[in-house]
Amino acid sequence: MRILRSNRHKYCADGSFMKEFILDTEVTPVFLDFLKHYGSLEILPGLGEGFYKFEKTDCFSIKGFLNESSFEVRFKKEVMEFTSDFLYSILYCYQNGKPDYTTLNRRDAALMERVKTRLHGNKS
Repeated sequence: MRILRSNRHKYCADGSFMKEFILDTEVTPVFLDFLKHYGSLEILPGLGEGFYKFEKTDCFSIKGFLNESSFEVRFKKEVMEFTSDFLYSILYCYQNGKPDYTTLNRRDAALMERVKTRLHGNKS
């Protein structure tokens, strides 16, 4: 999956930063099954056909509709510079329905260590 462009960059009332991403392909159930390896996924049928919400705790959340080629991402501002890189890695490593879990799992572990340090200091 590739990002073709992003729209509507703005800060939200809760301090998060929102972007809408336009992708080169539609979000499918197979992609969401892949995505849930890196956070929590909810399908919320009461909000519209195929509405989903993904959350990577302390990093970002994604909201969108199945079979559409766009979604909205809200980044936690304190860690946005490296959590946005991880989102790009998720999309890049999901090529033709054949995800590269090895690379992403390694990047995920490093990301969460950086997020923990940034948000919580060096507490052990």
